[in-house]
Amino acid sequence: RPTMMASSAPSRRGAGKLGLVFGFMAISSIRAAAVAARIGIDDRQCESVQDCLRSCTKRLGDIRQLHTKLSVQTRELLSERTAGRLAFAAPPSAPLTSLKHTPSSMLAAARSLAPTIHLRGGSAAVRDASSPLRATGARMMASTHGFDYDYFVIGGGSGGVRSSRIAAGHGAKVALAEEAKGGDTPDGGFSGLGGTCVNVGCVPKKLMVYGAHFAHDIEDMKAYGWDVEAKGEVNWTGFMAKKNAEIARLNGIYERMLGNAGVEVIKERATLIDAHTVNVGGKKVTADKILVAVGGWPYTPKFPGSEHIITSNEAFFLPTPPKRVIVVGGGYIAVEFANIFHGYGSKVTQLYRGEKWLRGFDHDVRDHLTAEYKEQGIDVRFKSNIKSIEKTDAGLIATLEDGSTIDADVIMYATGRVPKTKNLGLDEAGVKTDDNGAIIVDEGFQTSVPSIYAVGDVINRIQLTPVALAEGHCLADTLFGGKPRKTDYSDVPTAVFSNPPIGTVGLSEEEAREKYGNVHIYRTSFRAMKHTLTGRQEKTLMKMIVHPETDKVLGVHMVGEGAGEVIQLAGVCIKAGATKEHFDSTIGVHPTSAEEMVTMRTRVPDEDVKK
Repeated sequence: RPTMMASSAPSRRGAGKLGLVFGFMAISSIRAAAVAARIGIDDRQCESVQDCLRSCTKRLGDIRQLHTKLSVQTRELLSERTAGRLAFAAPPSAPLTSLKHTPSSMLAAARSLAPTIHLRGGSAAVRDASSPLRATGARMMASTHGFDYDYFVIGGGSGGVRSSRIAAGHGAKVALAEEAKGGDTPDGGFSGLGGTCVNVGCVPKKLMVYGAHFAHDIEDMKAYGWDVEAKGEVNWTGFMAKKNAEIARLNGIYERMLGNAGVEVIKERATLIDAHTVNVGGKKVTADKILVAVGGWPYTPKFPGSEHIITSNEAFFLPTPPKRVIVVGGGYIAVEFANIFHGYGSKVTQLYRGEKWLRGFDHDVRDHLTAEYKEQGIDVRFKSNIKSIEKTDAGLIATLEDGSTIDADVIMYATGRVPKTKNLGLDEAGVKTDDNGAIIVDEGFQTSVPSIYAVGDVINRIQLTPVALAEGHCLADTLFGGKPRKTDYSDVPTAVFSNPPIGTVGLSEEEAREKYGNVHIYRTSFRAMKHTLTGRQEKTLMKMIVHPETDKVLGVHMVGEGAGEVIQLAGVCIKAGATKEHFDSTIGVHPTSAEEMVTMRTRVPDEDVKK
């Protein structure tokens, strides 16, 4: 009420202005929530609601500037008027209609709304909406710690993005720094928003797995009446362009998603200075809490000629599919890229220094995939390793430790990944790491410095994207959401996109026997219905490990088409504590390979269990 404010004393004018500030904040937030609730849809489905929220956001930003200018006056006012402080702390009994009486009552009524809308993310309705209003409200809340941010995240990968977004949703003032420019070009630093997974990991790899399998599909089509002849040519340049465009699109989605959540994205390198200070592109910023989520990096050994090798990073940007490839390693990445190169027509030799690849997987799964790769023509060699590499005009010559040689155009090493913690300022800040450079954290992801946390591959627990997502989410809920919880690492389902693919969840047979002693094994291997016409000898493997006394299913393993899809639901079953009887009593979906999961009735005799 301008006339009333003009005739008041200076203190009353200050009270009136402050009342308008908080009153306008409350009304803007409630109006946006009321519109969404009344219409019954969220802002992503209705442009009018989006416009309303954007308008509210802009107004709240303007009010924040006004609030800053009034901060000194506010402190003086509140120190003089004890009643004002009490009114802010607890809602008054007067209804909102009392705004018309005096400026002080306006101030009290506006203050009474502050606990309701929280000013850290807005009301429940607003927090549930995908709106930048949440973060704007959060930034308007004066922090009591005096730092620039509530939460500063170093690293824009899966764990960092999820944690920053959820924290902002809870009302924290958040910034995220990512130095890499994007995985759509080899000059982008082999990363970007979305991390390894989006840029040089899960996403482009899965696209390449799809592409590699079309060679098999074209051959199989003939058995089903399609008279199609493949030209044997691959438009690799066109495929790479489409793959890179998709990565760039995803980078943009991540940036917009963070922005909409209210996270400030800083495209600079960030390193630690101390417990609350970060060097961001040469500028010092401070934060109450800091999260390190910089992920991992391919490990390569040093030996004569090792400068000629590539890693998975470079494999995503090869100018042409190589004719002859050596893949060194026996984990997820090595197995998957051997499949990719083979599918695109390369002559592939895969070397692994151990007796069996895919360490940690069930032994039947490891043996089954080995047989399938050899059947397809991939030269798989165990107990083999490269001693040296020589570059010639004709390509590369790899000399093995046994003295034999292999000619190749590309030699790719997939021999593990290490935490990307070098030159990050961990020592200067007092953050402890293990011998492999992984940051040591407790079960709450807190490092040796109480204000610094770490999640994802940098802590070297389970190097899987969904695990990093879960860790980051749990941490944000714990620190800012008032919902303390821990990440459950038991029974994590996972897939290897080999050909055929692998899906596995729970304990392997070896782990189950070590933990429980005797266990019941159910196992089947068969040729899928599709290949009864194609003539392919590819077989599907399914295996279930069951506790002999409780009948609880301890592990499910599959090698075959659709394994990744099947194992996700098997993971739900195991998480829910399903028994073998639950599987047996479920009616199968026919005709599918998956129905074998509910029809494996005959237990493998103990004397035959390892045959």
